[in-house]
Order: sequence, then structure tokens, then C-alpha cells
Amino acid sequence: MVGDITRYFPSLSLIQVEKYSQLKGIYEYWNSKINVISRKDFGNFYTHHVLHSLAIAKIIQFREGTKILDVGTGGGFLGIPLAIMFPDSSFYLLDSIEKKTGVVSAVAGKLGLNNVAVIRKRAEEEKDIFDFVVSRAVMDIRGFVALTKKNIDRKSRNEIRNGIIYLKGGDLTEEISPFQKIAVVWEINKFFHEPFFETKKIIYIPV
Repeated sequence: MVGDITRYFPSLSLIQVEKYSQLKGIYEYWNSKINVISRKDFGNFYTHHVLHSLAIAKIIQFREGTKILDVGTGGGFLGIPLAIMFPDSSFYLLDSIEKKTGVVSAVAGKLGLNNVAVIRKRAEEEKDIFDFVVSRAVMDIRGFVALTKKNIDRKSRNEIRNGIIYLKGGDLTEEISPFQKIAVVWEINKFFHEPFFETKKIIYIPV
């Protein structure tokens, strides 16, 4: 329910609440045509997809003009919920699958998200630089860092240094071992109390 969003983020504007309220209906329409979210999982839309994406907003408030690349965005998560939350930042939603980028473009257009650009290419082909690269469990963290560190701007504008913000669950000890001196890990269940988040984590690696 969208009430979960407003409970955890009570200072949202009416416009933001309205956009979050519209999200499920828009995705329901597109998901009936192109399966970008598991139909078995659609009943958990707000918890498993929207709220999970917004966990990042519990560790950083992106400043105006921040550029964020969402790698392997799929149906638009993490980027679409974050673009609603941070209208003064720019979000670049990258995926190599045309049907997925088509849905993301349609969703962003329907919501009037002028701060969203959709990119259809593979991550290794992307040459631009951004303040942060974000993603949700698309691969082993070590491989992801190797793939995307080239895209991080060395000049920071936010409270924390530019880098990679990655959402993943389970035991990540081995995966983050090469970065253990610099990585910061947050347990999402410290922010959101639904059982789904029990093993979910945010991993931040400055680059």
C-alpha cells in the first residue's frame, strides 16, 4: 500500500504522494502486456519494489543536480521511485532489453518525470560519468564494481563521496571482502520493519 511509503517518509509533498499512488495502476497496465514484474509478486508491489528502492533515501539525500545511473533497471527499479523522491536530481535508467526500456519510458512519461532518461545499452558500453551508480542485485558485487567504477565522477557534490550504492540480500561477507576497509553496509530492517527486509542490505562503496 502507498500508506507504507507515507509512513516511512512523512514529509512527502502531495505531488509525490499522488505519483506514488499512480504507480501500481500504471505498472498493472504495462505488466499485463509485458511481464517486467513477476505476476506472483505483484501483490507485494509497494513493499518489494517501491519501498525497497526507497531504502537508498534513508542513507542519502541527493543534492540538486546529482546524476545517478541505475544499472540493470529492469522495469524501472530503483530509478523510478527515486526519481519521484528526488525531483531535482537526474536519473539515467540503463537496461539492455528493449521491451523493458520501453516500459520504463512509458511509465516515466505517464508520471511526467522530466528528470528521467532511459538508456538501452549494456553497462560496459556506457561511457558517461555520474555521481552515483545504483543497482539491485544484478550480479556479484565484485563484478559490478569492476564493470561500473569507470562511470563514477571523481568530484563529489553530496555529503558522502561519489560511488556505488548496491541493494542485495543474504550473507555478503565474501563479496565485499575486497572492499571491507571502505565499504559501508546498512541493514534495511533498521529502516523498514516488514519481514521482507529481514536480510536485505544497502552496500555503499566509495570510488
